[in-house]
Amino acid sequence: MADLRTFNVVVLGIGFLFVFTAFTTCGNIEQTVVKSLKNGTFTGSAYHSLGIIYGIFSFSNFLAPSIVAVVGPQFTMIISGILYSGYIAVFINPSSWSFYLTSLLIGLGAAMLWTAQGHLLVENSDVSTINRNTGIFWAFLQCSMLFGNLYIYLAWTGKTEITDANRRILFIALLVISVLGTLSFLTLRRAWQREEALTEEEGQALLSARSKITFTSTKTILLLSSCMAYSGLELSFYSGVFGTCIGATTQFGDSALGLIGLSGIVVGVGEIVGGGLFGLVCKNNRFRRTSVVFLGMVVHFVAFYLIFLNIPDDAPVVFYTSTQQKPYLTPSASIALLCSFLLGLGDSCFNTQLYSILGRIYAEQSSPAFAIFKFIQSIFAAVAFFYSGYLLLSWQLTVMVILGFFGTLCFFVVERMHNVSADLQDY
Repeated sequence: MADLRTFNVVVLGIGFLFVFTAFTTCGNIEQTVVKSLKNGTFTGSAYHSLGIIYGIFSFSNFLAPSIVAVVGPQFTMIISGILYSGYIAVFINPSSWSFYLTSLLIGLGAAMLWTAQGHLLVENSDVSTINRNTGIFWAFLQCSMLFGNLYIYLAWTGKTEITDANRRILFIALLVISVLGTLSFLTLRRAWQREEALTEEEGQALLSARSKITFTSTKTILLLSSCMAYSGLELSFYSGVFGTCIGATTQFGDSALGLIGLSGIVVGVGEIVGGGLFGLVCKNNRFRRTSVVFLGMVVHFVAFYLIFLNIPDDAPVVFYTSTQQKPYLTPSASIALLCSFLLGLGDSCFNTQLYSILGRIYAEQSSPAFAIFKFIQSIFAAVAFFYSGYLLLSWQLTVMVILGFFGTLCFFVVERMHNVSADLQDY
């Protein structure tokens, strides 16, 4: 029985590794690819697409538990994987209507996928194995930022433009990877029958929306919401905006497109280092939890300042051309990659500690608490993607600095208010 549960956790991790290798690579280069399209009938914006995805995802979290309870987690994940694959396939022969339609569908699919993932992870764990199994799953997931971006770096370095052939080869490969990940969900096996538990879960799923609405009015959630909101802004920045900025920087010349992939790899390395360091190594005490969040704020603020100096201010908003403005420093690929690492490291600081404090304070009501976290994070990620194509880089960085400062301050207040010992969990 134990071997079967471990097998299911590994399969779950491998499936997510494949699906999100395709999706995170797509998100990292999406705006750059859209800018390169010579199709006169295509008028889509990758920023708007990603904004739609995260917006639909946030609200679909209220419906997803009911869908998973009725359809079943395994079949739900297969459906979701098909929706992810459909979004990837659009870029092989893009059109505006299919681009935005699949953006809507993948938002719903993402909510169903993550809800089903949580269900299966819990079903295949017990008190003694939950931390180990969570660590196994997240180790696979974090590696998804490495492989697709490595291909981008190797295949696109030295290219000055993305041809139709380049685009099709890349997205056919990503489609195959996504489909393989989806098919891997077919090999999941049920560890044991829990008919009564599932019946109870169906009832709880129907009450989940009311529970989440009630949770939003609690003082702790209201205070933590600014930190959750900041995590959404910086998520959109490192996952979709910063790579676009690098690709649009004229001074990087022939290396610009390859640097997008290398940047994505380094962000992933920062995430893995941070997740391992703060999720596994640090001792459990209150001082360290607040220290990790403070470190995350400092690391991000250093990255923002270096980006402000190193990247042209118009990099996020240029569409048909490269940047026209000059930054304060001569753009350096080394500084850009350092910033990528700091963005990933800082993101892991905030996310591990948000999971930790929510898991400690709401140990008996973790599902609605984490759902509210994903809801707020996704809403602000959607908002950030929508304004990213219109605000200059300096304004985007300013917004993140302000919200990041207040989010960190509110995290400290909650920690002090509850006077709980730190619990750095393996996330």
